[in-house]
Amino acid sequence: MRTADLVSQYMVLTKEIMPHLARTSHKHWPVRNDHCFQRIVLDAVCGGVWYDHLLRPAYKNLTHDQAANAVDLCNDIISGDSDLVVLNRRSLKWRGKC
Repeated sequence: MRTADLVSQYMVLTKEIMPHLARTSHKHWPVRNDHCFQRIVLDAVCGGVWYDHLLRPAYKNLTHDQAANAVDLCNDIISGDSDLVVLNRRSLKWRGKC
């Protein structure tokens, strides 16, 4: 799959699908807003605060592997195979907010 298609998928997942799930069937998730999902996923993909690793805007500067990993992680979060609570805590810790 092309990088642009993966980035597009990542954007739909984080801007539309995940916020919708957070408001409906996944109310136990610690975040609701699209930018929070993007922060958590990008931090996890980068292994630290994303803007220490990527130029802004991040979605335009993702490598193919980063975009694929972001899509995979979003799907793992949605399916429950990755714990959003743990990922959020780690992201906040990297940012000195936890």
